[in-house]
Amino acid sequence: MRLQVKGKNVEVSRSLRSYAGEKLGKLGRHLSESAQLELELAVERNPSIGANQIAEGTIWTKGTVVRARESSPDMRASIDLLAAKLERQLQRSRDRRRRGASRSVKNAASPTLVLEDDVEPAIVKTKQFAVKPMTPEEAVLQLELVGHDFFVFRNAESDDVNVVYRRRDGKYGLIEPAVA
Repeated sequence: MRLQVKGKNVEVSRSLRSYAGEKLGKLGRHLSESAQLELELAVERNPSIGANQIAEGTIWTKGTVVRARESSPDMRASIDLLAAKLERQLQRSRDRRRRGASRSVKNAASPTLVLEDDVEPAIVKTKQFAVKPMTPEEAVLQLELVGHDFFVFRNAESDDVNVVYRRRDGKYGLIEPAVA
């Protein structure tokens, strides 16, 4: 596993880099050698935020991307929390893959009912709405009007379905589809 550590509003010291490498290096047992982990350490400069030391990790593996974000008043504690959260997510992902493989083998062998203790995430509500052509700027205005965190629209320029969303820093992001 390759680890890349970046800092935003914080100087990443050698000791902090080695601490992160030690804590996040334990995730290597869940990952292949080609996996890449990017750790971004940040400090929020807003005095009203108590948990202003932020650790955000992104792991790129074959087929999946795992992301987590943790914050606390201490950067090392944030790294500890992040490592634990990423490990839980990787373990859950590995268990799902195994369960899916064993389920297909069981179902092929006999048509008996299999009951699982862990319940897979389920879609509990479906909504349909008209996707109107508009510019991303108009979509941001609509996002503000409806008061949601995201807004789906048809981009008038590209005729693709896009999403605008409110970022944690209060700015906006635009998701455009790309052919994989």
